[in-house]
Amino acid sequence: MRRETPSTVDRGRFADAVTPWEDAAWRQTALDWAERELSRHGLRETGAREVRVRPWSIIIRFRTGPAERDAAWFKAGTPGNGFEAALGHALAEWVPEHVLTPLAVDPDRGWSLLPDGGPLFRHLLDTGAAGPADWLEAVGQYARLQRVLLPYTDRMTALGVPSARTAHLPGIFDDLVESNPTLEPAVRRSLRERRPRLLDWCAELDAVGVPDSLDHCDLHDAQMLAPGPGRYTFFDWGDAVVAHPFASLLVPARAVRERYGPETMTRLRDAYLEPWSDLGPTLPELRRAATLAVRLAAVGRAVSWSRLFPGTPTEDCHEASAYWIQELFAEPELLQ
Repeated sequence: MRRETPSTVDRGRFADAVTPWEDAAWRQTALDWAERELSRHGLRETGAREVRVRPWSIIIRFRTGPAERDAAWFKAGTPGNGFEAALGHALAEWVPEHVLTPLAVDPDRGWSLLPDGGPLFRHLLDTGAAGPADWLEAVGQYARLQRVLLPYTDRMTALGVPSARTAHLPGIFDDLVESNPTLEPAVRRSLRERRPRLLDWCAELDAVGVPDSLDHCDLHDAQMLAPGPGRYTFFDWGDAVVAHPFASLLVPARAVRERYGPETMTRLRDAYLEPWSDLGPTLPELRRAATLAVRLAAVGRAVSWSRLFPGTPTEDCHEASAYWIQELFAEPELLQ
């Protein structure tokens, strides 16, 4: 009889999430696949598995040695973010110095097996081993990743990465406003009335002429690894969209403002914009484009809350989506 490896399961605040993890056949198939791939790389398990179940993904940490970093990570996404496995494989070919190279992927099932990539950037920030200057370096490296990816947007779309291109945002906004059941009638009416402002912002942003690229859409400090001094690895692409690249500034700008204040936030913006300075627009034009893109990025954040496993209760996620729809028209601007 096969020996069952011990597991601990973390469901966070989503105890009612309906995921494939509860299906014994799916669970066994996924674990068998991960075990085979670990063996193919000469790795074997040395301890209990740690399972993280959320409405949008399942992550299993396999311990593969005595040290804390001796580990591999299995990830399965929902149908809405199932493209992540194929995207991760492609990014490892296109921008290998900036991302994790998967140990294995099954793109048809949306499964990935990833190596440990070093400490979280958040851990370094929390312990004082990194600070504002490191944030500036990290976003500069991320911008250079996006520059390399400019020729690949159509290929990303073919892999299933959703579009949040500037021209598509009004239609996405309309769908969000009409379909969200948690919006009060007065709020829905107010959003419809402000739609012309959205059209003006989209037209102004398009006119700057910065091409679309990959937007991580949730680039916080726990989505970056710091494998060495001055080096950063970006991961967890399940919320990603093809969009105006500057939209990626929304989440890090908020994080830096909260931790260090608005002055560091504007320095972060300029560090991010520096790799784009040769495209033609002036620095004031790039800054204005960043302001617009960060505002419009709220639409992508609203959409990401819909990428759930079928059957999961959606009230909390609808409320999160509604929050981001309304943030689109928040005052004042996050980036001035």
